[in-house]
Parts: sequence; structure tokens; C-alpha cells
Amino acid sequence: MRLGHITILVNDYDEAIAYYTQKLGFTLIEDTQLTEEKRWVIVAPEGSGNTGLLLAKAVNEAQKASIGNQTGGRVFLFLYTPDFWLTYKSLQRQNVDFAEEPRLESYGWVVVFQDLYGNKWDLLEDRE
Repeated sequence: MRLGHITILVNDYDEAIAYYTQKLGFTLIEDTQLTEEKRWVIVAPEGSGNTGLLLAKAVNEAQKASIGNQTGGRVFLFLYTPDFWLTYKSLQRQNVDFAEEPRLESYGWVVVFQDLYGNKWDLLEDRE
């Protein structure tokens, strides 16, 4: 088995694509029109293999209410980097919204940031 894609609810496909590709540096893997209003959109950071974020446009009130809070306020996703400080400074230049200052934990450097919808992410140095 392997983990495929992780769905993240978004307000708008194009604004989400722009954020993840331009601010976080992800690659647009696929953008396929399925119906007049539904697209299959996958973005992923380099080195993710076959796992990516499936950007899903919220279509009803329950989905819209979950945008930015898919985990009830907890950190949702973990983004590993081989060079914490290089990535951190790059994201700062892109005006990524950091929720705290970087901190050194027993497992390495970490900082929480929020994406354009308020979902919390951990940026972590990959020590493997």
C-alpha cells in the first residue's frame, strides 16, 4: 500500500494553485477539468513521489465551513525540508504567515505557518 493524495478544501482553484506554486514553491502536477465546475487539481513539493495535495473546491455549506479548519485547529500537514533556515527565509520573502518563531526541538528545527486559508502546517528540517 501507499498513501495517494490528501484532499484540502479550497475556496477557488486558481487562487489555491497560485498560493501553493508561487508562495510555497510546489509544482502543479495536474489540472484537469472534470465538469463545468469541478477540476482535478494536484500540487506537490519536490520529492513527494506520488503523494500530493488534491485541491478540492468546497461546494456546500458544510465543506465551506471546514475550509482552513480541517483538523479543528491542530497542525494539519507537515512539510519537511533538508535546509530549515534556507526554506524558512524563502517563505518569509514570500510573506507566508508564520504563527510563531522557529524553535529547536529534540527532533530538530520547527515552525508553524498558516496557508492562505488558515490551515496550520509544521515546517520541519528533515534530519534523515
